Amino acid sequence: MVGVLGRFPVLSRSVAAVVSGLLIFGSFPPRPFWFLAPIGIVVLTLTVRGAARLRGGFGYGFLAGLGFFVPLLPWTGIYVGPVPWLALSTVCSLYIGLFGLLARLLFSLPGWPVLVALTWTATEWLRSSFPFGGFPWGRLAFGQADGWYLSLAMVGGAPLIGFAVALTATAAAALLVYLWTHVTVAPTDDPSSAERGRATTRVGIIAAAVTLVVIPITGAILRTALPGPEQGDRTITVAAIQGSVPRLGLDFNAQRRAVLDNHVRRTEELARAVAGGKTRKPDVVIWPENSSDIDPLRNADAAAEITEASEQIGAPILVGAVLVNGDRTTTNSVIVWNGAAGPGERHDKKIIQPFGEYLPMRSFFRLFSEYADRAGYFVPGHGDGTVHADPFERPASSRYGGGVDIGVATCYEVAFDRAFRDSMHAGAQLLTVPTNNATFGDSEMTYQQLAMSRVRAVEHGRALVVAATSGVSAIITADGTVQQQTPEFVPAALVAELPLRSDTTLATRFGARSELLSVILSAAAVVVGVIRRRNARDKYANDQAAMDEPVG
Repeated sequence: MVGVLGRFPVLSRSVAAVVSGLLIFGSFPPRPFWFLAPIGIVVLTLTVRGAARLRGGFGYGFLAGLGFFVPLLPWTGIYVGPVPWLALSTVCSLYIGLFGLLARLLFSLPGWPVLVALTWTATEWLRSSFPFGGFPWGRLAFGQADGWYLSLAMVGGAPLIGFAVALTATAAAALLVYLWTHVTVAPTDDPSSAERGRATTRVGIIAAAVTLVVIPITGAILRTALPGPEQGDRTITVAAIQGSVPRLGLDFNAQRRAVLDNHVRRTEELARAVAGGKTRKPDVVIWPENSSDIDPLRNADAAAEITEASEQIGAPILVGAVLVNGDRTTTNSVIVWNGAAGPGERHDKKIIQPFGEYLPMRSFFRLFSEYADRAGYFVPGHGDGTVHADPFERPASSRYGGGVDIGVATCYEVAFDRAFRDSMHAGAQLLTVPTNNATFGDSEMTYQQLAMSRVRAVEHGRALVVAATSGVSAIITADGTVQQQTPEFVPAALVAELPLRSDTTLATRFGARSELLSVILSAAAVVVGVIRRRNARDKYANDQAAMDEPVG
């Protein structure tokens, strides 16, 4: 086997790169194999380290990216064909290629396992930011909701989880390199040099082994510091309504009235269950994104239906609605509907999805796909991402206190670190992710997004409610546990008594600073690596020139 690998090194490394990407993909939901991610990064690190040149590092990284993103993102092309799916996968793979190039440059520096792990975090930040606002889907952290690393989110959010997974992997790769070097390096005639080499190897082995053991164990220990499912300042009863849709696909909202009717009907069924004593009465009801694609601020019938549902359940409803603006653009909004009092505060989705909710460079991209003009004309909203809801019935002596401030990240927004930051700073006591997954059919997308919500719950120390049109809706406690969840494609209602919390985690307080630090350190390491590489090249050229000079 070794002989075959030696005869075809580029082919063997290319295969290893693709396998590394597939291993990382295997760590993502709905599979619970979170431990495959560090194994995949180990394989990728060793593969890139064996590249002869920087461009080889880029190429192997790019192949790993394809092995990861192509199977991760097919839901993006379910109803629009393979071109958008493969194009997006290719663009995302370029960032893994960049990681491979930079990692190959950094292997010559002391402490390269740390530097390479930082570079992984930095390239994830770059992919999450550029172009068109970035695409964070597929960050290492979002495959770790069932793993030992999840609790690290309370300290440094998704970036720290990604760094910890990558550092575990690079430490393991370094350990393998040190052991292989110790076994295979030929003895030298210089005893002092040999002893120095052995001492360096011992130090490297110890450092790598300690890192490999300490990081995942730290994550497991930190889990005991997460808030308990019932720990909080006070409690509130919340209901999530999953009305389901007439059909899946991009045309699900062709029967917009049916979608609204489904959510009204399921809310009224819940009201009857409350009246019959079969379940607790909710203080707040949350409907999903697109539960009313008929603008209730313009359409009296839609407003009347929502008002009736709110009055029957006896609680404000957070309604996911598409609002038509005066210039004919649209806004993806969550409105607090207070029964007969009508609409109250609202969250207008701030991070809108390119090539879905809007199309950048529309005239250019319509040349490549007939589906281009099906992209919406949504515009981003503003505000702090928080809405206030006041329960209708509160006894004066109630332990529940007043209303509740709810942080909202609508669907696509939950993938972005910044989505909940403003709402947390505005005092959000509870988080929610209203989402519409009907446009992605029976795919893994909904489970991938659910994992993101679990990471956000731990990151900010808040209970979180996912309300989805067609599933999966879920109640998530502040320790990332899914307390309840619905099956897909059936009408359902979840009711839970959840704690409201006011204290904040380290991740909430420090925000993007830890990720910014990783970018700065990575950039500094790359500069040092470039300088060392240039100096080594100049020295080699000078040595060659000296050898070529005639003697005498």
